[in-house]
Amino acid sequence: MTQLFERPTAFETPVAPAELTMAAAINAALRDAMADDDRVLVFGEDVATLGGVFRVTEGLSEAFGAARCFDTPLAESAIIGVAIGMALRGLVPVPEIQFDGFSYPAFDQIVSHLAKYRMRTHGDVELAVTVRIPSFGGIGAVEHHSESTETYWAHTAGLQVVTPSNPSDAYWLLRHAITSPDPVVYLEPKRRYWSRGAVDTERPGPGIGRAAIARPGDDVTVITYGGLVDTACAAADLAAREHDWSLEVLDLRSLSPLDFDTVADSVRRTGRAVVMHEGPRTLGFGAELAARLSEDLFYDLESPVLRATGFDTPYPPARLERFWLPGVDRLLDCVRRTLEAP
Repeated sequence: MTQLFERPTAFETPVAPAELTMAAAINAALRDAMADDDRVLVFGEDVATLGGVFRVTEGLSEAFGAARCFDTPLAESAIIGVAIGMALRGLVPVPEIQFDGFSYPAFDQIVSHLAKYRMRTHGDVELAVTVRIPSFGGIGAVEHHSESTETYWAHTAGLQVVTPSNPSDAYWLLRHAITSPDPVVYLEPKRRYWSRGAVDTERPGPGIGRAAIARPGDDVTVITYGGLVDTACAAADLAAREHDWSLEVLDLRSLSPLDFDTVADSVRRTGRAVVMHEGPRTLGFGAELAARLSEDLFYDLESPVLRATGFDTPYPPARLERFWLPGVDRLLDCVRRTLEAP
């Protein structure tokens, strides 16, 4: 492989411990990707000197040098525009948007150029860009720091959109994203950065476009993703303990492409489905799932597909966040309604 930058001789790829936080798993994925391929670059606001506001990129600049991990101005449109130019020259950029609410200035670059370049060139030009975005709520942040942007990206043809729910998926989804020839929007659930889990960096995890059963069940399929998978599993524990309801929790992992076959198989078995996501209800990702399930599985459903979501309002101030976000109670209310439907 052509050496585009000199690799620091003092750096050795660390052996990941059995248990990692999600933040550490993402850091390990970036380290391993940069060690494996000299074309991989990491850049964004405060990612080098500070190591990122969540310390996810800590140590990368020291390990690989300022040419491969560097800070940028506070200019999200320029960050993605530069990433597109780098990819056109054969590099593999992994830009970070510091917070989800800051991705809107980069919207035109992502939607108009990053997503469309392959179609525009009749398939001749691939753009291997992975846009990392700390996303969603649950951390009591200030305005513009807790948004659910996934529907914008999943609606955009030409983009792959993934979001992990655990450290193992955080590692492997990012590794798969960086090696993908097509652009990927990688949404990191901020509320789960410090959750811990086993990460096997030697045995590849499921790739992009694969869903997973986080908890098996028989009565209702709960379809969710990202930080809400743990919430759904907690609700399933409570439902089993207090109501003798058996909930199957399905972790989508990949929103685009969507593993609808796994979704359909689960819903056919249970006959009921509830979709859970943080974003507003109207035209949220759950609306697409409800429509597809109703179209394709109409005769398999015992009741309508219900949605446990955020509200159709701007994201609230931090002190009101817990009332806005869907939680165990809102999900179990939907489960009760679908089980009691005539």
